[in-house]
Amino acid sequence: MAKAIRQIKWEEPNQANEQVQDLNEILKVLAENKEAVTSCLELIKGLHDLRVFETAESLLKQSDEVGAIAMQQINQPAVHNIIKSGFGIFKFLSALKPSQLETILNGVTLGLEKMSQTVENGEKESLWKMRKRLSKPEIRTVMTSMFDFLEGMGGAFLRNKANHK
Repeated sequence: MAKAIRQIKWEEPNQANEQVQDLNEILKVLAENKEAVTSCLELIKGLHDLRVFETAESLLKQSDEVGAIAMQQINQPAVHNIIKSGFGIFKFLSALKPSQLETILNGVTLGLEKMSQTVENGEKESLWKMRKRLSKPEIRTVMTSMFDFLEGMGGAFLRNKANHK
């Protein structure tokens, strides 16, 4: 029959043994991930050679001054205009249907390609040839679209002028 346990001896872990165990675990993980660790160290060395860490440390030490300069630059009227224009562009793009935008961008791309070919070849057309080209369906479609575009833009200009009076 087994002897009953009447006393429990509590052993506090030895810090030296814990450190050795921790170091062994770290070395094991490093050995298992040798390529990743090597790549990381090469990256860090490259950043050190470029003095990125020195720059970052200087920025941290002078963070109050850097923050003040950054805020001064952000408060420039030009930056405000850029932000407002950015919002205007997003508003404009959100008002367009994706199919409309795709059609417009495809048309611009094809038009620029055709124009660059003409410029590269140095082609010049007579007025007679230009007049003849006006009867092509592609040209008539674009001309009609351009007149509609101009009419819509003119209407927006007139509304804007009336609102500012």
